[in-house]
Amino acid sequence: MTSVPTPIPSRTQFVLEGIKHRILTGQLTPGQALVETDLAAQFGVSKTPVREALKTLAGTGLVVMNQYKGVTVRMVDADMAREVYDVRLLLEPEALRRVVCRGASLDAARDALTRADAAADTAERSLANREFHRALYTPCGNPLLGRMLDEVRDQAALVSTVAWASDPSWGQEADEHREILRLALDGDADGAATALHAHIASFVRRAFPQGREEGGQE
Repeated sequence: MTSVPTPIPSRTQFVLEGIKHRILTGQLTPGQALVETDLAAQFGVSKTPVREALKTLAGTGLVVMNQYKGVTVRMVDADMAREVYDVRLLLEPEALRRVVCRGASLDAARDALTRADAAADTAERSLANREFHRALYTPCGNPLLGRMLDEVRDQAALVSTVAWASDPSWGQEADEHREILRLALDGDADGAATALHAHIASFVRRAFPQGREEGGQE
């Protein structure tokens, strides 16, 4: 019996995922220049897929393209962090509340939490934590709501990466994750949503205490 070959990702997708992984695990740091020729050599491709990958990453907010400075990893400050996390505060708890109300499976969230607890390094734990949060909102029953949260997912992960580099808070966040999941599995939709809201708010408040006051944005 002939096996069906596994589709090979396009070169652009390969480079895109590679650069994103390096950014979200802290191998490429905010403000660092991303030189097309260097990246092409590292990934063994021409400059064209690198250029296309960087354009896509600029669209997701992970990199910044400047006519004079070239392409750099996006800088993270308190204002940027608050903007991204404000979107999460508005949407993510409501998505989880809907997940619990409709009795959707949270097995993926439980698995991600287990992987985070067993992670061998910061990069692995960071990726597992991202999967945990996504697993809390994806089964909400509203694909548009899920896509809106996916839109800010990478930027939120960049904020987390920068925060963890200066102040690792894995233990506290792991405890909060377990409590959120416990409430959700118990069917307490409002309790789980409230706990998730507090978790998101406390993280950005701890990591970026300085920034525009709420209501003071233009």
